[in-house]
Amino acid sequence: MTEIQGQLSFTKDAGRDLELQEYGLDPAMDSTLLPNAAVMSALQNLVRLATELCGAPFGVVNIISAEYQHQIGAWGVDPGVCSREDSMCAKVFLSREKTVVADASKDPRFADNPFVTGEIGKVRFYASVPLQTESGFVPGTLCVFSDETQELRPEQVSMLEVLAKQVVELLELQHRTVQLDRTYTELRDSNAKLAGFAGRVSHDLRIPLTTILGYVELVEDDPDVEPQSTAAKYLDRIGASGRRMLGMLEDVLSYSRVGGGIQPAHVSLREVTEEVARDLGIENDGIVDVQELRLHADRGQLRTLLQNLLSNAMNYRSPDRDLRIRITGVSNYHGATIYVADNGKGIAPEDRTKVLEPLVRLRRQGDGPGSGLGLATCSSIAKAHGGDLTLAETPGGGTTVAVSFPSGS
Repeated sequence: MTEIQGQLSFTKDAGRDLELQEYGLDPAMDSTLLPNAAVMSALQNLVRLATELCGAPFGVVNIISAEYQHQIGAWGVDPGVCSREDSMCAKVFLSREKTVVADASKDPRFADNPFVTGEIGKVRFYASVPLQTESGFVPGTLCVFSDETQELRPEQVSMLEVLAKQVVELLELQHRTVQLDRTYTELRDSNAKLAGFAGRVSHDLRIPLTTILGYVELVEDDPDVEPQSTAAKYLDRIGASGRRMLGMLEDVLSYSRVGGGIQPAHVSLREVTEEVARDLGIENDGIVDVQELRLHADRGQLRTLLQNLLSNAMNYRSPDRDLRIRITGVSNYHGATIYVADNGKGIAPEDRTKVLEPLVRLRRQGDGPGSGLGLATCSSIAKAHGGDLTLAETPGGGTTVAVSFPSGS
């Protein structure tokens, strides 16, 4: 019966390691069980405070895994690792009750412990408080000790319990950080898979759609088709709808490609802008005024970004004035930021966050066609470079888009 109970206990304790990993504490580490650096520093400060309040020279935060005791915060001693079998805290921490012993050599729980007998140490005074989390899990203890006998006043014990709760708060913070990191990783992977799927579907659909449009053009050019006939009207509608669909597929494909194979290089803002303006047929209209700036970015992605922003400016121009687009930038050792300012309809402050999301359109009267992916693609391009995209109002009316490109891109 005792052997069976021992096996059950071992199985239960083995599950501790999985629970500890949820708190960012990995028992598989060879030396010490380390949380992140900020938590480590805060733990050390709490341990130091505990030793000073209790008048003890030594203090540690012990994390107890299935097989070991790991000291992740220490004062007066160097943090280390020992077997769980040798640990003093491992004998009492699952009781969830504080333990205060004036002389451990006279306590039957600790008298033969190597930390007491002199084999590892000569602990006499010993006090520990279990670290119990919100879920009821006890990862370890806050412990203070001395090689001399000592008594604690009730208020000192109370303060030790308060400090143990502060240690738990730090561990819970570490727990939430681990959960957020895992969620972010899962979301990033999911988005990558979704973008890849959208790219494959868009690519596959473009081929038959392009074929359809090709046949439509052939029929439209057929001299036997009367320009004003019903058939010509149907062909015109088919062609217009097909071209809109092809444009949407191109937008989806462009969006899905962002972040893949970014190859930053030093590029000229003016050169790339002039290429885009020529493609859009606005290079000779005096619409675009661009300042020269050298920045570190993927040329193809920068081209896509500028093409989307210039297309948006054209689609959402103001009916009350001629369209003007001014592109400027600043650079320093942090990197570069470009500003694309138009004098169009503008975007209301309450809409500036949601228009950066995929497939979101404002659908205002008089707006040109679009898929709702242009600004989302631009925002993704900025993030893929390690930067950011923000929207603001252009003085006098319109929208100013600011895109940052860090120097380390």
